[in-house]
Amino acid sequence: MTMPPPPDPRSVETWIFDLDNTLYAATSNVSGQISQRMTTFVANLLHLPFDEARAAQKRMFHQHGTTLRGLMSEHGIDGHAFLEFVHQIDLGELAPVTRLIWSIERLPGRKLVHTNASLRHAERVLEQLGLTSHFGGTFDIVDAGFLPKPDPTGYDALIARFNVRPERACMVEDMAINLKPAAERGMLTIWVSTHNDWAAEGSNQPWVHYRTDDLASLLEQWADG
Repeated sequence: MTMPPPPDPRSVETWIFDLDNTLYAATSNVSGQISQRMTTFVANLLHLPFDEARAAQKRMFHQHGTTLRGLMSEHGIDGHAFLEFVHQIDLGELAPVTRLIWSIERLPGRKLVHTNASLRHAERVLEQLGLTSHFGGTFDIVDAGFLPKPDPTGYDALIARFNVRPERACMVEDMAINLKPAAERGMLTIWVSTHNDWAAEGSNQPWVHYRTDDLASLLEQWADG
């Protein structure tokens, strides 16, 4: 698919943010806690030692996009039960970042979350970060029919639900490959680079329009129009 040219950042009317490792630093232990809970879930389900369960979890993540999708495809698990289990984590180390709150608050247009996690997890994270009041909606993995990004199904469903005009939208992600469907639909894209090598897949491709390791600084350039 030939990608349309990206819109001017100052023409954006809908900002779509990933959640984990995007709205807070990937160096936090939040994702580590979730990963540990996922491994424990796999170990309990498949009756495996922890190390073997971790290997199985990572394989499913790379083959299916998420551990959840792998477990649903290969073992027919209840996705809701999985999400409830893996998101029972401590968010105490997350703290509001004044510059990020300021820049998101002042960006013209509405702000949405598009996450491969659950709605409840997104609500908890946004509350912990002091961002709840700045977001007008969340589209989670359940809304996407448990089809994780970058499967295009969720993108199209989000666009329809929130009446998004892709040519006037921007998507922000820490996983570069997840920006491909957004760019194909005409959105501006921002890749938030992290220390995670697996999140950099596709980061040198034309579907990445901007890259940053300091999201607040980049957004500040466009705040207040």
